[in-house]
Amino acid sequence: MRLDKRVRNRAWSGFAAPLLAAILAVQTVQMVGVSTAAQAETVPLASAPSRAATDLAMDQVLVVRSADREDGFLGSAFIWAGVADIAVTNAHVVGTAEEVRVTDRQGNVVIATVIGRDSTRDVAILQLEPGLSGPDGAVLTGIGISDAPPLPGLELYALGAPLGAEFTLTRGMVSAMARQIDLAVPLMFLQHDAAVNPGSSGGPLVDAAGRLMGMNSRIADGSRMFVGIAYAISGSDLRRIVDGLIDESLLPFPKLGLNARPMERRLADTLGVPAEGLLVDAVSPGGLAASAGILAGDIILSVNGTKLQNPGDFAFLLDAVLAAGSAGITLSRAGENLTLVLDFSAAAPEPGLIGLTLRGPEDASPAPERIRSYRLAALGVVQGEDGRVSDLTINSPAALAGLAKGDRIRAVNGAAMDGAGLDALEITAATLLLVEAPDGVTRHLWLDPWGTAAGPRAIGGANVLDPAVVVF
Repeated sequence: MRLDKRVRNRAWSGFAAPLLAAILAVQTVQMVGVSTAAQAETVPLASAPSRAATDLAMDQVLVVRSADREDGFLGSAFIWAGVADIAVTNAHVVGTAEEVRVTDRQGNVVIATVIGRDSTRDVAILQLEPGLSGPDGAVLTGIGISDAPPLPGLELYALGAPLGAEFTLTRGMVSAMARQIDLAVPLMFLQHDAAVNPGSSGGPLVDAAGRLMGMNSRIADGSRMFVGIAYAISGSDLRRIVDGLIDESLLPFPKLGLNARPMERRLADTLGVPAEGLLVDAVSPGGLAASAGILAGDIILSVNGTKLQNPGDFAFLLDAVLAAGSAGITLSRAGENLTLVLDFSAAAPEPGLIGLTLRGPEDASPAPERIRSYRLAALGVVQGEDGRVSDLTINSPAALAGLAKGDRIRAVNGAAMDGAGLDALEITAATLLLVEAPDGVTRHLWLDPWGTAAGPRAIGGANVLDPAVVVF
């Protein structure tokens, strides 16, 4: 049976009105007799969320830049716990610089003095000027080292400035506890898969509780970009190295002047010898190895009677006897074994250790005289009659600054310039050029004839796969 449309509407109206009244009545009954305070208790009050431990650890992270007018980005660092005004980074981040500029998460910027560095172990110590702080002016106390073992599968967080992206956090886990990635360095690195890239070097690696597990130092990729394998100096090794640099008890690992390769089975079969030890490729004249009598073609077998079970053992065995000043090196030469004495005392000291001066003023060579001024022509610029750049010397300061053929220099340090003014221009300091391209688009360029790539190096220098030949 079908109802007429008007009948259906009247039926629904007669049903809906009582239903709506009942619903409103129920809601009213639910609220009657409930006090305002009681009602408020049923709704949770909004409160500021507690900060994660990793976020608190990020307050201790610093961004490192060169302290010169280039203000170049170098990498990351972090506040060291337990010692006032001290930060830690990689030695390859600061290079040979005596000072760097660091920025905290609040935007405070101070100068930091490099008071200690170990280029072999890749650790540097920074003395911080006052002025850094946490949120609301809180004192930066550093990141405490975890005593828990970094077992495979443990969740980790990498903090730093990968590719210049400041105060970035990435997540991963421990992939391997102890990995020697450079046979010439007596360190076992912590391998993990938290994403790191150039710029992450010197940043802390922490666990979920914000405790220090290591310092990010290397990536295993010749392209210098992350491929899922990253290496950090472990917290225990970092504590030993940093404490040793601060109290000057850490002995520098000597440069031997020796190139060697692991005695792989193919080499051993070819030479008719056991597959053990290190085959010496080359010996540098005047180095420690040459002074000991080591020759190319020798096979290094043991140090102070302890046999090399793995090629990487050589660096660790030498490190263990540095305090003795010498070591007995047993090697095979022409089928016979002999032992030579490797004397560490003749090694050149590591530059940059705390309190160490390699050369006094009386030993210094005269510094070359600095050119005081340049004309544009001396910087590789040839101007045509129309005032535009008609030719440019390849790799000249002007070309490196970004000047190109067809450009017209419109202003120098904000002052408008014509052809006569440019011909007479004497550049005595870093100069800002306003340049007009042939299509009329203008841009600013820094022209600094005294700029140099020396001094603080850009991030890198440690991001390669293990080479076949190891330089000791």
